[in-house]
Amino acid sequence: MKLEIEKQRDGMTVSDYVYQVIKRNIINLNMAPGNRISENEISELLHVSRTPVREAFIKLAKEGLLYVIPQKGTYISYIDLDIVEDARFIRESLEKSVLKIATEKFPEELLGVLQENLNVQKKLIEQRSFFEFLIMDEEFHKTIFIGCNKERTWSFIENINSEYKRVRMLTFIADINWKNIIEQHMQILNSIKNHDEEMGQEVIGNHIKKLIFEQVELKERYPQYFKD
Repeated sequence: MKLEIEKQRDGMTVSDYVYQVIKRNIINLNMAPGNRISENEISELLHVSRTPVREAFIKLAKEGLLYVIPQKGTYISYIDLDIVEDARFIRESLEKSVLKIATEKFPEELLGVLQENLNVQKKLIEQRSFFEFLIMDEEFHKTIFIGCNKERTWSFIENINSEYKRVRMLTFIADINWKNIIEQHMQILNSIKNHDEEMGQEVIGNHIKKLIFEQVELKERYPQYFKD
């Protein structure tokens, strides 16, 4: 098994570190849906005991990213498009509401943060650094929520976001419309700068709705990744 393994950050528990490494590799599809994953193998790869691995497995299973077959083992969950659609629907509803607030009033200093984020996104696209791009993409949206004093609302989105992120990663890998994301992000930023609610609502709607059409093509191209 070949994993992307980052260094353990200062102050991070071993259990949280193992959890983050596994989750990153599930979302970026290094750990493909349907593949078996063992406590022993992860323990050896990360040079940790089995206890934090077991704790990470339990947490990931609660999030729906792992499932257990008794007497057989633990497996990476298949992508469930019903869960993806629920997350997409919730995101569209909340992001439209928050962007409406942002186009009315938004902290000036965070406009610069959003612009710098876009600059980094462009570089990551050129490098085809998909997972890092996804992180910056999510950070862009999170910053808008923070600017509208809705950080706790963003935390709720994060709790339902794992399946949604896996499908988004697959669109990057499959080269499906992901280069349009930068342009849409620029339009979202301009709608905030210009207090243009109508433009903002149209762009954010298109931005999030595009996943509806993309997932049909993805399931045709990668049927082995999806729940029947």
